[in-house]
Amino acid sequence: MIEGGAFVLPPAAAPEQSASQAIKRCPTGVTAFVGRTLKGPINTPVQISAFAEFQQCFGGLWQPSTLSYALEQYFESGGRRALVVRVANGARPPTLALPAGAAALVLSGVNPGSREYLRASVDYDGIEDAEADRFNLVVQRVRMPGSELIEDQEIFRRVCIDEGSARCVSDVLLQSRLVRVLGRLPAARPERTASGPGGAAVGYVSSNHDGDDGAPLSDYDVIGSSAEGTGLNALRSAAAFDLMCIPPLTRESDLGLSTLLVAARLCRERQALLIVDPPGEWTTPESALAGLRSWPFRSENAAMFFPRVIGFDRLRSRPETFGSNAAAAGMIARGDESCPVWAPAEAEETILRPGLRPAIAVSEAERSRLAHAGINTLQAVRSSSRLRPPACTLAGGAAGSPDWKYLAARRFALFVLASIERGTRWLESVPNVPDTWARAQSQIERFLDELDREGAFAGGRPQDSYFVICDERVNRRETVAEGKLNLLFGFALTRAADFHAWLITRQQGRASTRSIAVNRLATSQDLVEGEIEASIARGFEAGTIQPPRAP
Repeated sequence: MIEGGAFVLPPAAAPEQSASQAIKRCPTGVTAFVGRTLKGPINTPVQISAFAEFQQCFGGLWQPSTLSYALEQYFESGGRRALVVRVANGARPPTLALPAGAAALVLSGVNPGSREYLRASVDYDGIEDAEADRFNLVVQRVRMPGSELIEDQEIFRRVCIDEGSARCVSDVLLQSRLVRVLGRLPAARPERTASGPGGAAVGYVSSNHDGDDGAPLSDYDVIGSSAEGTGLNALRSAAAFDLMCIPPLTRESDLGLSTLLVAARLCRERQALLIVDPPGEWTTPESALAGLRSWPFRSENAAMFFPRVIGFDRLRSRPETFGSNAAAAGMIARGDESCPVWAPAEAEETILRPGLRPAIAVSEAERSRLAHAGINTLQAVRSSSRLRPPACTLAGGAAGSPDWKYLAARRFALFVLASIERGTRWLESVPNVPDTWARAQSQIERFLDELDREGAFAGGRPQDSYFVICDERVNRRETVAEGKLNLLFGFALTRAADFHAWLITRQQGRASTRSIAVNRLATSQDLVEGEIEASIARGFEAGTIQPPRAP
């Protein structure tokens, strides 16, 4: 939706759903970005579908903003949808003073930065003479000082300076997208704004030149606060996304390990994949291989594309080296436009669009070695080799399953998990009874059966392709008494009846998801269900399920 010229994605509130509705497939190729921009709302996920929209809302290219270049490369590489969260370090908004007798009504911008150009006007139209504390206030954001190109406007009628009134300007402006009252209210209402230049009917008071862009970002700024919903944590309230990119802090500074760890944890919670830049010091395949061995970050919900890329910097009028994650995310999103998420484009080739090229050349032998270590390689031209390594994740030894070493398998699993988690939110508002369980099980089975018919799973028969359990075996009397509702489901990715399984637990408006181990030698749905029952008896309610011994 559009709010004041900004394209703001509404929070991920649970939609009205029921068991009679089919589970909707979560969108793919939606990439979340977090970083510094020239202007725009702070700590608010904003939906962007073109670089022109980024320019309108966030100010476009800006040399201190690695995020601005990342968005340009993302859309040039085939990206279609992005979520942008602006963060800042010590930035200040501009102020604006409306004369009020011997004092002034001082307003402060909501959004910080030196390019936040505001102006305001006061009039008494429709105000009775006896209402000496009332006034009308118009606030605008304009493109440039002195410009008549209005980017946003708000009108507040019949506000007052009486702090006990429901129309007190301090309280009313708490809902404003543009300004807040700064400091104490004046004793008198602000004066009517004089006519504009050339006899224009409406004049305006412009904001002061005291807005500040702040300092370069730190890892603390990017991570933000979970309690306040800032930085990365602003994405917790956003709608669905399945990819995440965090550009380098500056052109010379990589992200710290703390940011990568927090971002990977958030991706795990939101069923998304983090696209990671290779460290700047990895300038050759040999240094990348050596560096990865001692690099402390591993995650099955992350992937890296090497090397960094060279693109033309339109502000500096020369080629520059940039992080690769945005271009890689754009290519992944581009592939989703032509192929379903479980059937990646031919050989998952990561071919850069014209305008970008790898910072260094990588031979076929080096590409194979990098892939074996867990690093994907960007290319400017299609490879002539018939043996092309599949795209991989940064799982390493952190993978819960060997399948999660492969990017396509992990993305598909996250897609299924996200779709089921969101599609069963109706369970939070219905009785926790067997009839509800049966309806939920039927709904998930219909969703998985549709995917199976499209060839998404391994296995020739449905019972060898997926299973769903939502009955008294996973919702025992003690579970229901605690207000919990459990859903257990699994599907076969690469081998028939070799299931990856998850448990979704809903309780008091919350949902938690965890991977569940089942016997990978099982060959039928009946056997899997029997072994899950045995696992439950051995300690399901304690929160752990031990894999049964192989027969």
